[in-house]
Amino acid sequence: MAIRHYELTFIVDPRLSDEETVALSDTYKDMATHAGGEVIQVESWGKRRLAYPIEKLTEGRYVLMHVKSDDLNPLSEVELRMRQNDKILRYLTVRTDREVTLTPILLSDTPEPAPMLDDDEEI
Repeated sequence: MAIRHYELTFIVDPRLSDEETVALSDTYKDMATHAGGEVIQVESWGKRRLAYPIEKLTEGRYVLMHVKSDDLNPLSEVELRMRQNDKILRYLTVRTDREVTLTPILLSDTPEPAPMLDDDEEI
C-alpha cells in the first residue's frame, strides 16, 4: 500500500495559553500516532487574525500538523475528537501525497521580483 501524506490544520481558541495549545496539539499528535500515522512535523503559527468572526472571536491560534501513513485515514479519530472539542474553532485535513521536506528555505533561494515598469515602457 502506498504511503499517504496529510496536512491537518486547526485553529484553537485564542484565549488558551501557549502551554495549553501545545498540550492540546500533543494530545492530537498522540492520537494520530496511536491510529497508525507518523507525525513528521508540528508547526505553531501563533495567534493570527481570522478572515471572519467565529463564535464572536476575531483571532485564533493556528497549528499545522504533517502526518504520513499507509492507513487510509489515520486522522478520522482525531477529526472526531476535534469536532467534539469546543476549544477547536475550525480544522481541515488535506491529503497532499507529497513528502514534507524539513530543510529551511534560505532567503537567497527566493526568486527575485520582476522589475517595475514605468507607464511609458513596453514589455
